[in-house]
Amino acid sequence: MKRSPADRCLLSHLSLSLSLPQGAAWRALCSSRRRPPPRRPAPPPRSSRMQVQRSSVCSRAYFVVVMVFFHVYILNVIGLLLYVHYNNGPAELVRDGGAPLTPRDPADTEPHEEDYSHAHGSRLPRVEGIRVGHVQQVSLMPDRTHEMRTLSLKPLLFEIPDFLSEEECRVVVQLAQLKGLMESQRTAPGRGQEESNQPLLSISTEEVFSLLDLNQDGLLQKQEIASHSRSRDGTWLNPDNLRQILSGLDAHPTGMLTLEDFRHVYDQSQRPGQQRSGKLRSQFKQRNKHTWLHQGPGSHHVLQTLRTRLISLTRLPSSLVELSEPLQVIRYEHGDFGDAHHDSSASHSESTCAHSRLAGNTSALTEVSCRYLTVLLYLSSVEEGGESTFPVADNRTYEEQALLQDGVDLTDTQETCSRGNIRIQPAAGTALLWYNHLSDGRGWMGELDEYSLHGDCPVRRGVKWTANSWVNVDPDHQQQLRYQRLVAQRHRAKSGTEEHYQPLSHSDLHQDL
Repeated sequence: MKRSPADRCLLSHLSLSLSLPQGAAWRALCSSRRRPPPRRPAPPPRSSRMQVQRSSVCSRAYFVVVMVFFHVYILNVIGLLLYVHYNNGPAELVRDGGAPLTPRDPADTEPHEEDYSHAHGSRLPRVEGIRVGHVQQVSLMPDRTHEMRTLSLKPLLFEIPDFLSEEECRVVVQLAQLKGLMESQRTAPGRGQEESNQPLLSISTEEVFSLLDLNQDGLLQKQEIASHSRSRDGTWLNPDNLRQILSGLDAHPTGMLTLEDFRHVYDQSQRPGQQRSGKLRSQFKQRNKHTWLHQGPGSHHVLQTLRTRLISLTRLPSSLVELSEPLQVIRYEHGDFGDAHHDSSASHSESTCAHSRLAGNTSALTEVSCRYLTVLLYLSSVEEGGESTFPVADNRTYEEQALLQDGVDLTDTQETCSRGNIRIQPAAGTALLWYNHLSDGRGWMGELDEYSLHGDCPVRRGVKWTANSWVNVDPDHQQQLRYQRLVAQRHRAKSGTEEHYQPLSHSDLHQDL
């Protein structure tokens, strides 16, 4: 009998149930019918896979950022090391021509021209004023510090009490008396004596024109004026006169002046009061006695000490100070004074600095004083009067017309000293420091600071002793370097086989200004 598949399955289960216990047989039967198919392991949630991928991306980005910053840091360190090496490298110095120059042994005292050219580079140190009334500590001597107080920002003016001791003041005064004092060249008439407005030359304008007209062609050219304008005493064609004459000559279409043209220009240049430009032109007057004291090797130790202290105060290279003018000592007696003026001069194409004339422009028409800064030393106190006055210090603006107030010239210290914005009473040992020039924006000497206008009020009671120390700098940086190289070369030729270096001072090369 043929069985169906269902019957065969039933018979197999029955046989199985006969061979097993009853409970086990039924469980086997049930499990065979209900057992599900085997399952595969479930894959991990999708969100967990995405989390792993995101973490990996963040790690790689963090690594890239860290490496970038690390490389930037390394590049900065390398750049800093290169900067220090080429600016302060101990191995070599390089001169202008590119040839290496090994550093000098400090024991080697023979002068080299590179000493001057590399003494200050292309920047001049400048003391910061911060604000009016600011007090800063300065170290001028090994055993003490001094207080330096800002009196003005226009001009940059400082006061340093006790810059000199009483003994040092006394020594400087005695040295000046020992050398002998001479009357100032520019004095004013005494009281009751009328001031003459007559020209210094008792010749007519036509005769002046004839003297200047070297080729006698009836036309005055620039070269002809230059040949008669090199006198430094200011008795004839001073810089103001000369600039006006040259301005009139340059304004003429032909570049030459006829007698009629010259008569108009020359008369304007000799006229006191207002110039053609309408600006104030005050005839500077002073009355005092003065002398010059050499501060280089062979001078009194007090004078050399003052120069060293001045270098510390101004923070300028010693080469600049050593090649500047000698110390000027001035004595003011009763009634003596000095009208307001500028110690330095504005630079012009037709002028050259007097201190650097050895390497100056030979075609320049006049020589002027180029004084970067002034240090005024009070060698005595004054019972009454004798103040140093700065008429326009810290004014908002500077205009020469503003110096005329109610018909009175503020530069006339005999009449208007009390109107000065700043007045300093002399006190023995005190020093004043001010800058006569602004910075040119690159760290060198720039334009004349017109706010540095200053004068000396008349002495009413007592005697006033002062000393002026100027630092000469040429506004043309390259010309200043040429001058210093020339000084070094001349000194080497002069010293010959001398073993010890004697710095060449200003008085060895120049006349008193």
